[in-house]
Amino acid sequence: MPKQHNMPEQLFKIRHSLAHIMAQAVTERYPDARPTIGPPVENGFYYDFAVPQPFTPEDLAAFEQRMKEIIQKGVVFQRKEVSAEEARRLFAGNPFKLELIEGLVSGAGDDMGESEEETPDSQSAAGNSQSVISIYTHDTFTDLCRGPHVASTREINPQAFKLTASSGAYWRGDEHNPMLQRIYGVAFETPQELQHYLQQVEEAKKRDHRKLGRELEIFFFDDEIGPGLPLWQPNGAAIIEELEKLAKEIELKHGYKRVRTPHVTKEDLFLRSGHLPYYAESMYPPMELDDGVKYYIKPMNCPMHHKIFGSKPRSYRDLPIRLAEYGTCYRYEKSGELFGLMRVRSMQMNDAHIYCAEEQFEQEFMDVIAMYLEYFNLFGIDKYVMRLSTHSRKGLGKKYVDNESLWLKTEDMVRRAMQKHNVPYVEQADEAAFYGPKIDVQIWSAIGREFTLATNQVDFAVPARFDLKFTNREGKEETPLCIHRAPLSTHERMIGFLIEHYGGAFPVWLAPIQAVLIPIADRHIEYCQQVAQRLAEIGLRTEVDDGNDRMQNKIRKAQGQKIPYMLVAGDKERDAGAVAVRLRTGEDLKAMPVEQFIARVQPIITERKADL
Repeated sequence: MPKQHNMPEQLFKIRHSLAHIMAQAVTERYPDARPTIGPPVENGFYYDFAVPQPFTPEDLAAFEQRMKEIIQKGVVFQRKEVSAEEARRLFAGNPFKLELIEGLVSGAGDDMGESEEETPDSQSAAGNSQSVISIYTHDTFTDLCRGPHVASTREINPQAFKLTASSGAYWRGDEHNPMLQRIYGVAFETPQELQHYLQQVEEAKKRDHRKLGRELEIFFFDDEIGPGLPLWQPNGAAIIEELEKLAKEIELKHGYKRVRTPHVTKEDLFLRSGHLPYYAESMYPPMELDDGVKYYIKPMNCPMHHKIFGSKPRSYRDLPIRLAEYGTCYRYEKSGELFGLMRVRSMQMNDAHIYCAEEQFEQEFMDVIAMYLEYFNLFGIDKYVMRLSTHSRKGLGKKYVDNESLWLKTEDMVRRAMQKHNVPYVEQADEAAFYGPKIDVQIWSAIGREFTLATNQVDFAVPARFDLKFTNREGKEETPLCIHRAPLSTHERMIGFLIEHYGGAFPVWLAPIQAVLIPIADRHIEYCQQVAQRLAEIGLRTEVDDGNDRMQNKIRKAQGQKIPYMLVAGDKERDAGAVAVRLRTGEDLKAMPVEQFIARVQPIITERKADL
């Protein structure tokens, strides 16, 4: 059976069947539409169609209504095996289906075209030519498909699905291929599950980091600068400073030393590291200088860190060596794949490389895992999955370094370390780095949205390419292992996650503006400025709202900006050396001396507490 995105089998069948039912509804309304592929995916399904013009919201409403009518008829899904020639006759008017058929016949097809993410089953495995091809028929619609499906639409609750959107999508994800129209749907087993999901979607829209990033003046993009190149405003820079301060404190505690490296380097460095053959498409084009030497803007820091390790002789007494850098890197992501801060072209990476002997590997690797957990506890991340990404034999020499014995050895080293320390993990084949296995971490925000965040990678190949050595206890030269790690990912992705996780209401230590002074009248502005100066002396990020708005409007404005503390001052507060403290939650703490407020807020900030 194909990979089901961790779905229960019945839910997979429901979503898969709904994709076919939708295709029937579309082709009934638009007989000239050409169905292409329609897989089940996480939370629902989609189907791509070749049509002369995009679908409208009215179309989606009509398709959904027709789907419900088909479901209520209780139609049966029937599987049939046909010859390749018969399949060609059945789909003679659809060039996309014919392409899939030819792929199966030649052995180049991998999944009946149903999803690039699914794992092929025995019927459609790449490299195995197919003389017999399966099709599924329900009601008046027949599709090229390997299944599985529900036996009857009576297994589908017509109130437990919804068509949500349509958009353009290239055939087989290749921008050189024709543009198709994709319709998305969500589907569950019960209407209650659907309603819960739709409520989560609405909450996610409110917390969208792109929306809040603009409203809270954290970051923005500008056409004259270029897509995927964020501009950090003062509020965003304040968050970055706090995250970097946090990382430096924790890395110092874990024995890291900080380094800095240039943004550009000669082509030879990436040829030596092996990155160019693997990542050339994701790198910015080279700059060729007068002497003909090509320079690349760096997409990663590791080759330069290797140079730092190799800059002088090393002994086993020096190891492990942990080099850390919040280095700015640049990757030329395709424009269609850019997404807010989650997928950018300029990024500041919480990068470090640990050089260690093999006998030190377990301790160093698990220390990185412990660092993950320390961060997760701080940010209130309760749900996460650690995924061991391994190689595939077919990718050796192409996608991966061609040394299977070292692949198997290092993958087993990671497994044994995780199991020994009782760290739960799942495995994902064919997702490793080109130089070794890795742990990728999936996390979920407070509203249940999934994000890919941290990574912990084992590199058994590249240190040897740089002739990295250390002298072992026997006086012999030995090549170290290298662990690549980025527990806080990049500033961009981490802040994008945190915006949505907190809904913009950051904990006090991370809030861009921690307190705003609100004078009741103009005569209180000077006192508020004096208080702001006092708070600045203890490191509190404050502002004075000396605008012309009424006090209540200033309070509402500060709450909208999600500022933790609103400190109101009038005659009584000024005369008493106090401020009236309101929280962004709406709670009124009444008046208190300024020094009492400082005594309250200082430990909250220094200990990075979650409360106000």
